Amino acid sequence: MAEKKKLGLVTRLIIGIVIGLLLGMVVPEVVIRVLATAGSIFGSYLSFIIPLMIVSFVATGIGHLTSGGAGKLLAVTVAIAYCSTIVAGSFAYTVDSAIFPAFITSDIIENFKETSSVTVDPYIDFVLNPVFDVTTAIVLAFIFGIGIIALRNREEHSEAGDLILKIFDGFQAIINLALAKTILPLLPFYIGITFAKMSYTGEVWSVLRVFWKVFVIILILHLIFLVVIFSIAGLVSKRNPFFYMKNQIPGYITAVGTQSSAITIPVNVKCAEANGVSKSIREFVVPLCATIHLAGSTITITSCATGVLMMSNMPHNMSLMFPFILTLGVVMIAAPGAPGGAIMSALSFLPMIGIPVEGALASLMIALYLTQDSFGTACNVSGDNAIAVIVDTLKDKITGTKTQEEN
Repeated sequence: MAEKKKLGLVTRLIIGIVIGLLLGMVVPEVVIRVLATAGSIFGSYLSFIIPLMIVSFVATGIGHLTSGGAGKLLAVTVAIAYCSTIVAGSFAYTVDSAIFPAFITSDIIENFKETSSVTVDPYIDFVLNPVFDVTTAIVLAFIFGIGIIALRNREEHSEAGDLILKIFDGFQAIINLALAKTILPLLPFYIGITFAKMSYTGEVWSVLRVFWKVFVIILILHLIFLVVIFSIAGLVSKRNPFFYMKNQIPGYITAVGTQSSAITIPVNVKCAEANGVSKSIREFVVPLCATIHLAGSTITITSCATGVLMMSNMPHNMSLMFPFILTLGVVMIAAPGAPGGAIMSALSFLPMIGIPVEGALASLMIALYLTQDSFGTACNVSGDNAIAVIVDTLKDKITGTKTQEEN
């Protein structure tokens, strides 16, 4: 008997939103308060997990940066990937701040403000304090990550460094398991509860009027980014960028279907081979960038955050958003190792721009991000191959030696 196909996260998320909308319109306040209580419990659990996730993801991601290539090639690849991510996020914010006011009008802002002021209190305020706060988590992650690199590069301590890295790999596996078995299965219910409360208070209709337009703009921004980065790759290699983009189609489609940078790596390596990238570079850059280059995810998170801030009539200037974008480029290291890892890593830093980790605004961020996560992943992995072309073209200059041509 054939095994039943499980519903994907996006499908379950959409079902949760629809059910939440319908419940909010028909059930009494007592039911909404029960749902709010369940949402409060899950929100506290989510806040508890996030600092642990940051330590496991970032420390492990940094620790693994010593493996798989010459130091100069590694440094240049990481620098290009980080700059690409920051430029993508800054570009997204610039476009968003120019276009969003055209449809996030004063009447929508006022309506959202009025309806969101109507609160539905849970019966129980469940509190689960994190082991440590987010700032402590990011500092610990850097201390451990850089410490692992230092130990692995010293012959007398290399075994200890490898052992500690294995421990953090195991720690990350545990957190991934917690995400896969608790956070991700319950997330559609959490989002559904949020939309039930918003439907009950009436604020959801302002949100939906904006949601679909933000979604379309994000997809356009992804496309523009890919055209630009492949054009740069074409300029550096002196080849037609559309040749590279045509060869990238299998990788893009695979990423859309799987929503996973990791699963797409074998296909993406084949795309790099079709683009003429040498074996040593494609087998080094593509897997590395799958964990450190999240330009598409940064475009999406930045756009979602900008839309939420505008709807809430909160400050959203560049001086506020740019540090947030810089932080995203770091904290999302190795986030592709877990489903929805990018937005989960970013949640902890939403307070930097005034959005609380718990509550309706964060739920909106999660919902809007996850509904197009597959396209963000596809943008991420496609950009990886543009970087591979650039690094491969410049590898002789980077290393200062003439390398033998490889197939």
